[in-house]
Amino acid sequence: MKNKGTIYILALAVFLIGTIEYIITGIIAMMATDLGVSTAEAGMLVTVFALAAAIVAPILIAATINVDRRKLLLLTFGVFIASNGIMMLDLSYEAMIWIRIIQGASGGMTTVVAMAVATRLVENEKRGNAIGIILMGLSSSLVLGVPIGTFFSEMFGWRILFIVIGLLSVAPFLIIYKKVPSIREQEKVTAGMQLSILKNKSILIALMMSLLYVGGYATLFTYITPFLQTTSSLTMTEISLILFLAGICSFIGSKLGGQLADARGSKFTIFLGLVLQGLTLLLFAVTGAHLILLILVLMIFMLATWSISPAQQLYLVTLAPRSPDIALSLNTSFIQFGFALGSGLGGLVISRSSVLALNWAGFVAVGLAVLLAVLQFRGASTRQGVAASAQEINTQ
Repeated sequence: MKNKGTIYILALAVFLIGTIEYIITGIIAMMATDLGVSTAEAGMLVTVFALAAAIVAPILIAATINVDRRKLLLLTFGVFIASNGIMMLDLSYEAMIWIRIIQGASGGMTTVVAMAVATRLVENEKRGNAIGIILMGLSSSLVLGVPIGTFFSEMFGWRILFIVIGLLSVAPFLIIYKKVPSIREQEKVTAGMQLSILKNKSILIALMMSLLYVGGYATLFTYITPFLQTTSSLTMTEISLILFLAGICSFIGSKLGGQLADARGSKFTIFLGLVLQGLTLLLFAVTGAHLILLILVLMIFMLATWSISPAQQLYLVTLAPRSPDIALSLNTSFIQFGFALGSGLGGLVISRSSVLALNWAGFVAVGLAVLLAVLQFRGASTRQGVAASAQEINTQ
């Protein structure tokens, strides 16, 4: 694969962005105390980051679609680095909200542009692998960034963490400045071309698939700790270890998903991942108190879920080859909304039923995603067959 080292540097940048997004979940009580707000108010620092990444980032990417991707990548990543330095100041809670909005918008844009750049730095048959590597950076922020960051925050304070991440981000910034070439659209992309993406039925269905499979994942995984506590007699230390292993599986799934998408195609990988995700959600209902079986099902669930993402990103790039940044940005938005949908649905299930019913709610969401995949891919095969027949008739 060409430019492999540069792709991993882009993944490192995404890892640092992901760490900043998710770290607050581990230090939320510490931040609430220091800022003089409730835990729920401190949680808004997570919410506004996600919303900025989901809403503001796509709008800005659409507005800058004809800008050199290298310059845009450096600009957005530079803003993200600077925002971490500002966090060292003794800011009010309201000011912190605005800083997190800036971090979400700049970090979200950097992540999407990094994926788009990665697909253009490698051979066409390696694009899925490149996207998988970038997503490994995101998943590894859950595996390594959050626990390590939480540990050092307890030792040195949470503000220091943002400074350290900002300083660590300088190295990949400089390497990107040196290694990433100028990348511009070969033809100017107009607003009409961008809006045509939203009129593309295949793209809209693909985006809904992202919303549903991520929603099904988040329905269970947002509340995985109480789920494990209810289904087994594990201690918090044991649960932490299991979640660490689950994070490792998400890391591996991202890598394998990209490789499989290149080898067997994005449609095959997406469908396989969705089916395995749905089956594991069903199997959670029969694991009972069998701890080893429960852990095995959870690991397959994580592998399957995270293998879908690089294939889905590659599929969208093939659907919108002239403006992949917009397609990837929209998909990122739907993924963020999927997390919101899943956590909200899970909370509703727990309040109305039991934590043990979470997997069933998740299965319904994933089942709908499988149904959309069947309709989408079968329809695409039919259209290709008709086109091939028409071409054959014309040549006769």
